[in-house]
Amino acid sequence: MAVTPASPGRDTAANIQRILVVATRQIGDVLLTTPLIEAAHRRWPEAHIDVLGFGGTLGMLRGNRLVHELIEVPPGSKWRQARSLLPRIWRRYDLALVTQASDRAHLYGWVAAPLRSGLLPQRKSIAWWKRLLVQHAVTINDDHTPTVLEKLSLLDPWADRPSQVDVMAPADEALPADISAVLTEAPVVVHVPSMWRYKQWPMAEFSKLIRVLLARGHQVVLTGTKAEADQSQIAEVRHLGASPELLDVSGRLNLNQVSTLLRRAALYVGPDTSITHLAAACGTPMVTVFGPTNPMRWGPWPQGEPPAVPWQRAAPRQAAGRVILLQAEQECVACGRAGCDDNRESRSACLEAVQAQRVIDECLRLLGDRP
Repeated sequence: MAVTPASPGRDTAANIQRILVVATRQIGDVLLTTPLIEAAHRRWPEAHIDVLGFGGTLGMLRGNRLVHELIEVPPGSKWRQARSLLPRIWRRYDLALVTQASDRAHLYGWVAAPLRSGLLPQRKSIAWWKRLLVQHAVTINDDHTPTVLEKLSLLDPWADRPSQVDVMAPADEALPADISAVLTEAPVVVHVPSMWRYKQWPMAEFSKLIRVLLARGHQVVLTGTKAEADQSQIAEVRHLGASPELLDVSGRLNLNQVSTLLRRAALYVGPDTSITHLAAACGTPMVTVFGPTNPMRWGPWPQGEPPAVPWQRAAPRQAAGRVILLQAEQECVACGRAGCDDNRESRSACLEAVQAQRVIDECLRLLGDRP
C-alpha cells in the first residue's frame, strides 16, 4: 500500500461537516467500508456521513446509525444516467472518501467535495489522472493489504488508526413470523450459492456436509437470494431434508433479517461471498472455504482484530477469532485469478480439492459434537 508523498496535514480537515463515502461496488465491499465510516465518525462526530453506491448494494448499511443518507446510482448505469446524479452532489460535501479505483468513483468524488482521498489502481497508465484529483492517494495492493485496512488508510492524514477494527453488520430486524416459529435456538446456517462459479465449492461436498449435520440432529438453514442463479444452486440441496429440520429461507430475508439469523446461529458455513463477510461481522462461529481468492485481501474480517493482517495467503487451515478458513494443499493457492481459466464461469481445481470431511470435522468440533 503506497500513499502520495505530499499527503495533506491534519489542519486541512479541521472543520469537516459533510462527508461522502463513494462505495460503487458489490454488497460485500460496501460492508467492508464500515470501519472507515466508523473512523470518520470518531474523527468528526458532528459531521453528516452519506454513502453513494449502486442500487441494490447499499442494504448492508440500512439502519446504520452512523450513516445519514444512502444515495443510489442505478445498477449498471452508463455515463448518461450517472451524469444525472452529478448536480445533486455538486460541492455538497467537505470531504469525499473514494473507496474504489474506478473512473466513475473518482468523478463522483471530484464533483462532490473540494477535499478528496481515494484509492488508485496499480497501473500507472490509468492512475495518473486520478492522482491529480485527490489530495491523498492510496495505491491498491492486490497481494498483501486487507481491503478493510486499505479503506481505513484513506483517513491516515487526519486520524490515527483505531486499536481495534470491527466490521459493522446491519441492525437486527425481526424475522418473518412463520420462520421464527420453527427456528431453533442455535441453528446451523449454510450458504450454498456463490455469485461466480470460480468461487463455488462443489454442490456434492455441500450435500455431504448437510447430510451429516441433519443426521446429528442440527437444524440446517439455507440462505441465499431469490435470484435464479442462487435458487438453481440451492435446489441441488433443498431435497436433502424436510422443514423444519432443513429450513430454506432463501429469497425471504433482507440483510437486516439475515443479520438477526446469523447472530442466533451456532455456526455458519459458506464460500467466499458477501454473506460470509456478514457472518464474520455478526461474530458467528464459521467455517469458510476459499479457492483462488487471496484471503490476505478478501478473507472475512474477524471481530475485535487489531489493525493487522489476520490471514496468510495460503495455508490448509487458518483460524482467527471465531473464523476458520480452509484452503486446498496445492502450490497454486491462492493464485488470485478467476479460476483455472481466469474467467468468472471457470472451474477452480483448488476448490474441488477441498473434501467435505475436512469441513465436517471443523463443524463438529465447533458444535461440540464428537467427530
